[in-house]
Amino acid sequence: MLLTRLAEVSREVAATAARSRKTALLAELFRDAEADDVPIVIPYLAGRLPQGRLGVGWKVLSRPVPPAAEPSLTVREVDARLGELGEVAGPGSRTEQARIVGELMGAATEEEQHFLLGLLTGEVRQGALDAVAVEGLARATDADPADVRRAVMLAGSLQTVAQALLAEGTGALERFRLTVGRPVLPMLARSASSVAEAVEKLGSCAVEEKLDGIRVQVHRDGGAVRIHTRTLDDITDRLPEVTSAALGLTGERFILDGEVISFGGDGRPRSFQETAGRVGSRTDVAKAAGRVPVSPVFFDVLAVDGRDLLDLPFAERHAALARLVPEPMRVRRAVVSGPRETAEAERFLADTLARGHEGVVVKALDAPYSAGRRGASWLKVKPVHTLDLVVLAAEWGHGRRTGRLSNLHLGARAPDGSYAMLGKTFKGMTDALLAWQTERLRDLAVEDDGHVVTVRPELVVEIAYDGLQRSSRYPAGVTLRFARVVRYREDKRPEEADTVQSLLAAHPEVAP
Repeated sequence: MLLTRLAEVSREVAATAARSRKTALLAELFRDAEADDVPIVIPYLAGRLPQGRLGVGWKVLSRPVPPAAEPSLTVREVDARLGELGEVAGPGSRTEQARIVGELMGAATEEEQHFLLGLLTGEVRQGALDAVAVEGLARATDADPADVRRAVMLAGSLQTVAQALLAEGTGALERFRLTVGRPVLPMLARSASSVAEAVEKLGSCAVEEKLDGIRVQVHRDGGAVRIHTRTLDDITDRLPEVTSAALGLTGERFILDGEVISFGGDGRPRSFQETAGRVGSRTDVAKAAGRVPVSPVFFDVLAVDGRDLLDLPFAERHAALARLVPEPMRVRRAVVSGPRETAEAERFLADTLARGHEGVVVKALDAPYSAGRRGASWLKVKPVHTLDLVVLAAEWGHGRRTGRLSNLHLGARAPDGSYAMLGKTFKGMTDALLAWQTERLRDLAVEDDGHVVTVRPELVVEIAYDGLQRSSRYPAGVTLRFARVVRYREDKRPEEADTVQSLLAAHPEVAP
């Protein structure tokens, strides 16, 4: 497929807000694509590079290059050149980067140059999210959209499913089954403003502790154990104590969903940063485990001894979990029959907070496991308002913060795929966080006017705030009150950040 075709579709998708039109455009694109184009086309549509961050600075990207008169670049040729670009390192790397970028841009038409620059700076904003791409793929291949969605959930990759569908037809979907050893995208929770609201919505439900740890999916097949994060990264070698715990269970083949968390000597949870630092440690794992041991706490089971449990109600899945996992390794919970027992749920939340955890997750007892989706049957409740937002820019500090990037510009996901700025904050930052933040944001910088450093929207930060207020200064018509940094969420992608719609829905009293 020629890059010009992809750039054209990207532009057209950006120009329409209608989901049906986006779906039709993507379906037509997929019909034109070859199977081997798909692993490149889909990430490009979402504004991602398969190679990840390439570390190319704005000075290299901003050098003007005369465009080609006629399109000739294919998406696979572009991918190959960007692969070369990602391997550049060491002395003379900037010169070599400039050479590769210059040759690539010189072979691109003006529209293709604009599209490539957007990809390289993280500024592709056409709103072609994966959910719409799934619908377009289903239409292009005459497949049932529900079957495609399920295959993507179980494969953990839209690209993998799309490549198989385009190469083999709808029969290829049969092979995407829940398999021990192959991670699936986890089920996620939406937010509720209170336990009462959650119980009112769900009726009979379980109220479970929400642990401030790292989400893990543990697969055991006989003597082999694999551990994956919520983003499907394999971290088995970093967590030997979790492997030992899985091997100590009575089952031979299973998939468990849970969290790993570190507890202090007083039995209270350590900070998220300590747990995240331990899980992220790749060197001298034994020493790291000695300093910050972690414990697995499981709350769901997806498969046991060859039986797929995804479609079972949560009550039945939990019964299977209780047979497999001893109580000390299961999340604490209370089961309530509905709104008449809201007081019991409130007491459980209060006890959970007193134990040092961040809140609860309220789960419908009759709900299946919706892998890869943020469904309405799991509702998280925290005692304070928090949002996962994307850092759009940062301002150079003054006084004791001179030389540090301090005041963050914060954005939520807008319906068109862009990020709407909700306000700024310089609060909640320690000296250590300021130093880390400055280094990390400089790596993401695309422009620095001496006051504001604009960055690629890739870094997610959890923000606590006291409420919303109306403001004509910001595109959503609202701004955060008393926003402060809780922590950075490098375990989350920017497309997982909170949306403007969900924020306004949570604060109808100030919605424009």
